[in-house]
Amino acid sequence: MTLLHHRDRIEGDLVIEVAFTDVSLSLGDAAEDEVRAEALREVARATGAAPVLMKQVHGADVALVDDTPTAVAATGDAMITGRSGVALLARAADCVPVLLADPRSGWIAAVHAGRPGLAAGVVPAAVAALRARGARPSVGWVGPHVCGSCYEVPAAMQDEVAAVVPESRSTTSWDTPGLDLGAGVRAQLAAAGIDDVRVVEVCTREDGSWPSHRRDGAAATRFAGVIWSHA
Repeated sequence: MTLLHHRDRIEGDLVIEVAFTDVSLSLGDAAEDEVRAEALREVARATGAAPVLMKQVHGADVALVDDTPTAVAATGDAMITGRSGVALLARAADCVPVLLADPRSGWIAAVHAGRPGLAAGVVPAAVAALRARGARPSVGWVGPHVCGSCYEVPAAMQDEVAAVVPESRSTTSWDTPGLDLGAGVRAQLAAAGIDDVRVVEVCTREDGSWPSHRRDGAAATRFAGVIWSHA
């Protein structure tokens, strides 16, 4: 069974790999403990790395995964590490999983960018956290997420987010106010100097093979963007 999709890799002193889990793995907070534990074991088998989740809260805090990584990192919406053999996971079900890498140093990041996190600046915060440790992130991956034609929001909410990230303003396919989180993320990456951005062109609401809260409500599970490095 294929668990990892849209795989990519960059080869240097370390190999940096990126992939996205499929709908068969239940990685949501609502999943039973053993179900989620088995999903993490599957990720570990597929990547050969120790998987680390975040307690995601739609903010802009960045957690450092250090010499003693555990299965669940600190509360926050971004993680960074310079360790090889560690797989950072950003979970989503319409939000944008963003993965970042510095191929030169091997530093990596996983970011969960929902509407509040986009407006709060979680993506530039992750880039800044990497740079504060001497890394030079130059490659970013934007995973499957709800598209701007499908993400309807009240006009006041659209104005609030677009005031911070103008590129996120959109109109749905049924001609109502919307937000394009992916466009907002790409604009933030460009502003941060990340020139090599690789986008998975999938709308989670439209494609039933991906979890979508907009489509399935509380029944939606979560998939994850995964990034790891190894020798």
